[in-house]
Amino acid sequence: MAEQQKMRIHPVDLEAGGQRRLTAPLVPGGSLRSDKGNPGAATGSADRQPPRPTQTHLPPSQPPRRVAPPVPLPPPKRRRGCCCRFICCVVVTVVVLAVLAAAAVGALYLAFDPKAPRYSVDRLSVSAFQVDLMLTATARFDVTVTAANPNSRIGIYYEHGSSLSVWYESIRLAQGTLPAFYQGHHNTTVLAIVMAGQAQLGTAVMSALQDAQRTGAVPLLFRADVPVRVELGSLKLWKVTSRVRCDLVVDSLGVNSPINIKASNCKFSLKL
Repeated sequence: MAEQQKMRIHPVDLEAGGQRRLTAPLVPGGSLRSDKGNPGAATGSADRQPPRPTQTHLPPSQPPRRVAPPVPLPPPKRRRGCCCRFICCVVVTVVVLAVLAAAAVGALYLAFDPKAPRYSVDRLSVSAFQVDLMLTATARFDVTVTAANPNSRIGIYYEHGSSLSVWYESIRLAQGTLPAFYQGHHNTTVLAIVMAGQAQLGTAVMSALQDAQRTGAVPLLFRADVPVRVELGSLKLWKVTSRVRCDLVVDSLGVNSPINIKASNCKFSLKL
């Protein structure tokens, strides 16, 4: 009771100072303040029990989760944009040039209507053919070759450096050259060519040649490789090699006697 009487409440004049003045202590006399700032907790009172700690309800323990290993990142992509564009440009350029070239060739073909020249061996005579004891054959042939140009707007230049030859099986009996000349449009030229040479004959080749002469069918091969230039109108093209292959069958290889050509088959091709 004595402690309650000591506590008095004094009125505060709010209009006088504008501030609230406290004349009575907030803590009753005879009580001690806690160092931790708890004024209501006295150190000397034994009847008060300390506050119970609040119990925190924890969730039941759970098994640890397995952590997935990190997924490796894909390697960075290379920048191929420039290369792809460059390749596309090259391909398009090549295709365009090919189309233009094909169109130009087609236009030239329609404009000039090219035809392959025709060749034939019309006459073959032997002015010399001797075989000595060493089986060395010495031969001389007089050959008449006809070349026909059927084109109306294409000329042919036959240039130097040609090679002509006469073969029996794999043995070259004679060789010669073709003179250089120009063959105009719709022109037919007859060429007289002299071919001579020596060849070493084996025993088997000599025996087969004698048997062929007895039967009256001697197979020969005439070859001609001639460099030519084709003229289209006023345009002279690059040099190519004209190849002529004629398979011949004659009745004999008698000297100073007429030789009959029983069969003649000539083929023409170009080597670029």
